[in-house]
Amino acid sequence: MPLARCERHERADVSADDLPAARDLRLALDDHHPGPLAHLVVAHLLAGVEADSDRARPVVGHQDDRVDRATRGVDLGEIPGLHGVKPIAPRAAAGRRRVRTLAIVPPVVDQLTFGPYATNCYVVRAERSAPEAVVVDPSGTATEIRLRLASLGTRCVAILVTHGHIDHVLGLADLAEGTGAPVHAPAAELTLFESPGAFAPPGLTARPWTPEILLDGGESFELAGVRFDVVPVPGHSPGHVAYAVDGALLSGDVLFAGSVGRTDLPGADWDTLLTSLRLLVDRFPGETVVHPGHGPSTTLGQELDRNPFLADLRREREEASG
Repeated sequence: MPLARCERHERADVSADDLPAARDLRLALDDHHPGPLAHLVVAHLLAGVEADSDRARPVVGHQDDRVDRATRGVDLGEIPGLHGVKPIAPRAAAGRRRVRTLAIVPPVVDQLTFGPYATNCYVVRAERSAPEAVVVDPSGTATEIRLRLASLGTRCVAILVTHGHIDHVLGLADLAEGTGAPVHAPAAELTLFESPGAFAPPGLTARPWTPEILLDGGESFELAGVRFDVVPVPGHSPGHVAYAVDGALLSGDVLFAGSVGRTDLPGADWDTLLTSLRLLVDRFPGETVVHPGHGPSTTLGQELDRNPFLADLRREREEASG
């Protein structure tokens, strides 16, 4: 996750007694000053620490493709006793101390829609000014996608594919060939990538391509400054995967706003799909933004509350809590 802003401000010393005793941020930012006292950004709306698999970090803002707003201003406070070390008594103020203001925002996800099935293609960047991007499910022609990338001021350095249905890979071969970007795709659907015409409906054609990196699910990697976690979610297709980035899920054709992926296709299975949906709602928080293969973005919480195809999951949760 990138640091979206790093500025210096002048601020008089603040007494440690002014902070609530119960506040435990467990994270220090030492701005060239010895000891455990540190000036740290504390957000009004999202004050606190959100843990990930590697470390704790402050959450001070939110941005996604649907709500494109500037990072909010935040207040500064002096945090004593961080990391379990006895705080050092504040020294008498001798002028004004220089402190950093940090704002952390999730990756930027832009939705592009192409093709006869209005299939969503996504451009994922570490921040809006990032010169490198990851393209997920290249559903348009390579020319269409590269023109949109140019309008965003970025270029494709990697391609991710959720599954091998032809409407999600119409531009895969040409985009990979033209940019040199390596393709990451599920290993279980290799036949679909190498022989797309054998499984295509009439009127749709795509060039074959053998992905450079084959995925089984469970992998994690960083591309264009963004961390991706590969989540196996079969059901709509045998090897379907989703890609989790900070605060969002690129779900392919597993989950939509108000619907789920079809299970009347070769290799699809309803019970398997339901197991995959259960995995998603159990693993990720309700506020996780879902960027689906078709239609508008939504959140896991909204779908769990009202999606008619998730009724079994709602019933399971009600029985478990009751």
